[in-house]
Amino acid sequence: MSPINTPLCRDLGMTVPIFGFAHSVDVTAALTNAGGMGVYGAARDAPDAIPDKLRAVRAQVGDKPFGVDIMLPKGMPQNQTLADIQAALPEAHKAFVAGLQSKYAVPAPAGDSFFNSELRSDDFFEAQLAAALSTDVDFVAFGTGFTRPRVDQVKQAGKRVGALIGLPKHARAALDCGIEVIVAQGTEAGGHTGEVSTLTLVPQVVDMAGAMASPVPVLAAGGIGHGSQIAAALALGAQGVWLGTAWLTTAEHALADGKVAKLLAAGSGDTVITRASSGKPQRQLRSNWSQEWAAPDAPAPLKMPYQHALVGDLITAVEERDITALLTEPAGQGVAWCRQVEAVADTVARLMTETKQALNSLSGLTDG
Repeated sequence: MSPINTPLCRDLGMTVPIFGFAHSVDVTAALTNAGGMGVYGAARDAPDAIPDKLRAVRAQVGDKPFGVDIMLPKGMPQNQTLADIQAALPEAHKAFVAGLQSKYAVPAPAGDSFFNSELRSDDFFEAQLAAALSTDVDFVAFGTGFTRPRVDQVKQAGKRVGALIGLPKHARAALDCGIEVIVAQGTEAGGHTGEVSTLTLVPQVVDMAGAMASPVPVLAAGGIGHGSQIAAALALGAQGVWLGTAWLTTAEHALADGKVAKLLAAGSGDTVITRASSGKPQRQLRSNWSQEWAAPDAPAPLKMPYQHALVGDLITAVEERDITALLTEPAGQGVAWCRQVEAVADTVARLMTETKQALNSLSGLTDG
């Protein structure tokens, strides 16, 4: 099948206009090898673990380009430990979490995970960025927290730099900071997300980015799981798409069976935006976890990273024991197209077949 070559694809040596975010080395590598660009989500890794993760991707992809996604949220604590934060948590919140643990018979966690052993602090996130820049990764995307000094830091390390944005004003800030690729992410997206829909956001950002002296390419993100949506994104002026949820049920991701079963059974109406997991608005699969925190008698979730410190042990134990009722996963409304477990390459092939079918169906709609 002939490639769809947008200018950004040609610039980066890609043959399909698909960027893919995943907390998985194997998914990142498989997407790059399928002609797109895998972007490894490093938010859950200790800084000293990131170089090894990125080297593992490089070992699978050779000289093909791949990326890493870094978060640097504002307002994080400084000069405090996880124990300090946990000691100061409100008693009512701790009692509510203890009640959930008892209600669902969740044992204490058997070990450590990212959720119960790391404090999201300014120093932690800056160390993650430094670790990523010490490697030969080709592209660095800021999930949040781009600034002119940080953007310059990435460029000085010889890497392309992108940013995810959820509002037109954020796109303007990104352009002013020198971001080279903008990911316009609509509220339909999984994970941390905003309130503006993809169809509304993307053309606004495309207009802004195209008006620059050197036009900046835009990727569309949020709820995309079918090739007709990729064709629509291209029609809106995007030079590609950014997908995350599409890879969750791939064989390479190898999520826990309980999560995969929930994802395969979910439709677009089975996701919800909640602050209950991280403290920031996150779209995830609806579950007893999100519903319990939305109940009238539930306390309001704390801000990041305090909510994370509050629920870390419980989330760790839920995942260790695969406790179905409370088990959830960040996922976008595009989860409706997660219908079977398949290889990343097969997902890419399906998406590109659907994209070309959609583009061909439009060819006779104009008079020329």
